[in-house]
Formats: sequence, C-alpha cells, structure tokens
Amino acid sequence: MDKNTIKPFVVGITGGSASGKTTFLKSLLDKFTPEEVCLLSQDNYYRDREVQPVDENGVINFDLPKSIDTPAFAADILALKSGKTIRRKEYTFNNEGGEPNILTFHPAPIIVVEGLFVFYEPLISEHLDLKVFIDAEEHVKLKRRIIRDNAERGYDLEEVLYRYEQHVMPTYKQYIAPFKSTSDLVVPNNDTFDMGLEVVVQFLKTKVQ
Repeated sequence: MDKNTIKPFVVGITGGSASGKTTFLKSLLDKFTPEEVCLLSQDNYYRDREVQPVDENGVINFDLPKSIDTPAFAADILALKSGKTIRRKEYTFNNEGGEPNILTFHPAPIIVVEGLFVFYEPLISEHLDLKVFIDAEEHVKLKRRIIRDNAERGYDLEEVLYRYEQHVMPTYKQYIAPFKSTSDLVVPNNDTFDMGLEVVVQFLKTKVQ
C-alpha cells in the first residue's frame, strides 16, 4: 500500500476519564504493525502548566477543552494525512522538571486519534472517518481513577474525589457524554471490551489489505 497516494482512514476514540481508553488502545495497536497504524494522543497536546485554567479553589483543571492546544493537534493530524512525518515533545504530566522525549509519528494507512475532546472539537472531529466511544459505568470509572491517580500521580483519596467531582464529572457531562449517541460504535468496558475490540480490529484490517 502506498501511504502517500491512498487517503488514510482516521479513527477517533474517546470516552470518560478512566473508561479504559489507554488499555483498549494498547490492545488495538498490538493487532497491527507500526507501519499500518499511527496513534496520535491528545495527552501530548496539553498547554504549559502556567497557562492551564484553575478552579475557584486554585486547583489546576486539566479536564477542560481549553487545556489542550487543539490547533496544534489538528495541524499534526492534517500533516499525517498528507503523508508527512511529525515530531512532538512528550508531555511530562508527572515530571514537569524533566526533559521530555521527542516523539516521532509516521504516516500510516490508519491514523488513530484519541482523547477526551476529539469528538467535541470541530477542528478534530472533521477529520474522523470512524468514531468509537469507550463506555463504562460511573462507579467503575471512579474506582479505576482512584487506583490510577494514587499509583501514577501520587494523589491521595481526598484529592482524587475532589478532582472527580469538581472537574471530571462536569466535563464528562458537558463535553463527552453528548457525543455517545452520535458515535459509530459504543464499546462497553465495565469488565471487558473483547467483543468490541474484535469488531474494530476486523473492520480496520479491511483498510490495510
């Protein structure tokens, strides 16, 4: 397949915080070669901490569309679609003083674009050929968030619950949940996403044959 002459197929994947997007994506990528699929994540397009919005208590709110450099995200998607290789500094969420890695993204027949706001932002959603929504019940997502934020970010239970109630839930209701009904595929992930993953994999295999 000549990736410079064939239009890439762009898949958008979203879902609430701790719905299991990262695990789903890892399982999806394991089914393809790097030459077949390129993953571009919203996580590497957060604006600098000093310009992030803060709530009424002075706590940084990373769960808002304005937290993301959407024009840069959209420009890189367009560049990949046009066959260009792009480079981006990795966002060091947990180590702001660390030296970020330089990530390289190569064009591929399938481009996967993931993040909280990829369906909400028109600059991003206009590029999507397939929209996949990863879904889980609230108590499941909260349990996962408590475990993840304690292990990866060192937040105690009070911090996790505060952010979930004040940032995560309002964002989900306003910017993510309304797009569930317009998604092409909703993948339930309370226990397992195996069936949904198989459907997506088999469909995308037809795009790289």
